[in-house]
Amino acid sequence: MIRRSLISVLAAGCLLLVNGLASGQSAITHRVLGQDKGRLAIIDANGQIEWETPCSFSNHDISMLPNGNILYASDATTVTEIAPDKSIVWQYKSKPKESYTGRVEIHAIQRLANGNTMISENGNSRFIEVNKAGQIVKDRPYTIINHDPHSETRLARLLDNGHYLACHERDGTVREYDETGKVVWSYKLDLNGQEAVPGHTGHGTDVYHAVRLKNGNTLIAPGSNNRLIEVDKAGKIVWSVERDELPGIRLYWVTSLEVLPNGHIIFGNTHGGSANAQLIEITHDKAKQVVWTLNNRDAFGDDMAAAMVLDIKGKVIR
Repeated sequence: MIRRSLISVLAAGCLLLVNGLASGQSAITHRVLGQDKGRLAIIDANGQIEWETPCSFSNHDISMLPNGNILYASDATTVTEIAPDKSIVWQYKSKPKESYTGRVEIHAIQRLANGNTMISENGNSRFIEVNKAGQIVKDRPYTIINHDPHSETRLARLLDNGHYLACHERDGTVREYDETGKVVWSYKLDLNGQEAVPGHTGHGTDVYHAVRLKNGNTLIAPGSNNRLIEVDKAGKIVWSVERDELPGIRLYWVTSLEVLPNGHIIFGNTHGGSANAQLIEITHDKAKQVVWTLNNRDAFGDDMAAAMVLDIKGKVIR
């Protein structure tokens, strides 16, 4: 009788464990492309490096294209498309525009459906669209208050409606521009009732990434604001994940954003130290359940600000 009871308990425990894995954090694995530790690298679902190539520039925007090539910044001014065999198939080098003699930096890169590449040029204070021949076919200025070639923008995206959605880091503001470069919507971060603390482990309004959701709201990774927020067209916060809201995780610089077809959100948590996850996947609902995390210090360090999950089927908003 005791033996049967013990077997029943063990069986029930195993069933609970299997169910927990099926719905919990350990059940999900992802292949990930990231940049840190002086390299671009892809890790498999088991966390092992399956591909890498040197890259000493700290990227803020990388992507794997449908053809398997990787688009990234190989240095502060050069956009590079590299094939899996590590051959360079395309490059574009940004230079100071006419009448500007300062430094230029690239932090946002997007391959468009027409084959051209959208680049946000800090210093030149503009969005450009470059064709395969390396010719600028579109040039749109953006509004900036705090000019700084390192932090005028972090990520920017050309939306389906032809507008630009840009995160102006030093301004602490997300701005949407129409095709002419006119600001048609903006959202300015505040300190969320906290004191400003400088540095990577501090608190501020250095906004990093934003995506436009299907419902018309804007999901924002506010960088040093240490949280994740969704705002509506009126600028009201309708959903958020606060700094210490997720069990066992503290948010530091909230960076890369991906919205999966099932509604889950994967976001980067940079500069959080070895005790914190580098990437976090949560449900986009009231529960905000953590379903997957990455904390792989062998592959990536504390400065992985650019990452992309590679094994998702369907359209990912990023």
